[in-house]
Amino acid sequence: MTGSSTSAKTISIREFYNNTDLGPANMGQTFTNDLKNYFIQNSNLAVVVEEGELQLDGEITDFRISPIAPVSTGDPTQLTTASSTRLTITVKATYVNTLDETMSFKDKTFSFYKDFPNEQNITDVGEQYTKAIFERIINDLFNASVANW
Repeated sequence: MTGSSTSAKTISIREFYNNTDLGPANMGQTFTNDLKNYFIQNSNLAVVVEEGELQLDGEITDFRISPIAPVSTGDPTQLTTASSTRLTITVKATYVNTLDETMSFKDKTFSFYKDFPNEQNITDVGEQYTKAIFERIINDLFNASVANW
């Protein structure tokens, strides 16, 4: 039993490029490797370098750190601060199913976020939270492509 519902035997996954301003330099390579590993572990598809029956490529388009949950100081002369921060990552993907074009999609966006308290510094938790966000996006991408969800 696998998580895929395709008759294809091969998939080619091209490098997802990091087109963000803030993201770590190796983020695209990390995402691509994690994506390939997920397909290997959760399907019977063989990952090939190019010309797979299924083809997947895309880019990481956003790596955003935003303040959330504002907390009023009660003093109108002081700035309002946030008690939490949100890390959001967005990936845009194109999927081609050469066996069934109706299953293909182009430039579909997948996004997820992780909230953390302001006491934590992004440099300390960024790698851990990026990994957690990637896991969710990869799962969503797998479901949208070969699991047909």
